Amino acid sequence: MSELKDKHCVPCEGGVPALTADRVAELAKQIPAWQVVDGKKIRRSWRVKDFLAGMEFFRRIAEVAEAEDHHPDLHLVGYRDVTVELWTHAVNGLTENDFIIAAKVDGLPVALKT
Repeated sequence: MSELKDKHCVPCEGGVPALTADRVAELAKQIPAWQVVDGKKIRRSWRVKDFLAGMEFFRRIAEVAEAEDHHPDLHLVGYRDVTVELWTHAVNGLTENDFIIAAKVDGLPVALKT
């Protein structure tokens, strides 16, 4: 099995089922810092150094998302609390694409609050 970070997203316009709970649990083991939310989303949060560090992290995430054509929801609250949420809107649940993006995001540099 390839590592998630080495895979690429496949186009998804709906018409395919969301992942089963068993498959979600299996893939979640490969991205342990992420939380599965209601079996339909995955989420991870960071406390970054400052506002500009959050914006720079978002820029890096955007580059990955554009390259893979799979886009997360990005949240910046309180000027340095960053949260990324992923799910496949077209299936109203999770697909392998979400886990691929999460693994790629995990590999990005981020300036954390020390």
